[in-house]
Amino acid sequence: MAVGIQNVNMSIYTKTGDDGTTSLYNGKRVLKSDPLINACGNIDELTSFIGLVKNKLKSSDKNKTLLLSIQKDLHQIMAVLAGSKRPIVDLNQKVKLFEQMIDKTMSRLPEIKSFILPGGTEMSAWFHILRTVCRRAERRVVGLKIENGKLKIVIYLNRLSDLFFTLSRWYGRNKEVIIK
Repeated sequence: MAVGIQNVNMSIYTKTGDDGTTSLYNGKRVLKSDPLINACGNIDELTSFIGLVKNKLKSSDKNKTLLLSIQKDLHQIMAVLAGSKRPIVDLNQKVKLFEQMIDKTMSRLPEIKSFILPGGTEMSAWFHILRTVCRRAERRVVGLKIENGKLKIVIYLNRLSDLFFTLSRWYGRNKEVIIK
């Protein structure tokens, strides 16, 4: 055992949610079916799928680092939605980065003239899943009473889903299934 670390048997369960409630940062308890908890749950699901996709990428793929950064952003976003007053990453800067990546990648792909079906390659399909889960999370956040600061979260999620669409095209290049 490491010096200074005590062996504490901490239970993973608290039983405080057995009544169908959970607590926010300020200690207020809300129903687990509350729209805010639903929005955070959708973002949490998105971070889990991002982890899966990140682990499917080759170790040399530069997008692994990007996906890890996005996971960290999403955890900060969930904390802010749940009432944390801690400063959040500069979402405007992240949106600009996403837009630059989208523009650069799209300039290297064929022009879109029809709808594209999810698939083509396994990685392309996974990025389409990220796109759709991200869109659902965005819809849940939009369903909340949006304050000015939280509007940046909607913009971030909207652009993130655009980035996932672009990456689905990149990983599916030359194998996309086009609807004619």
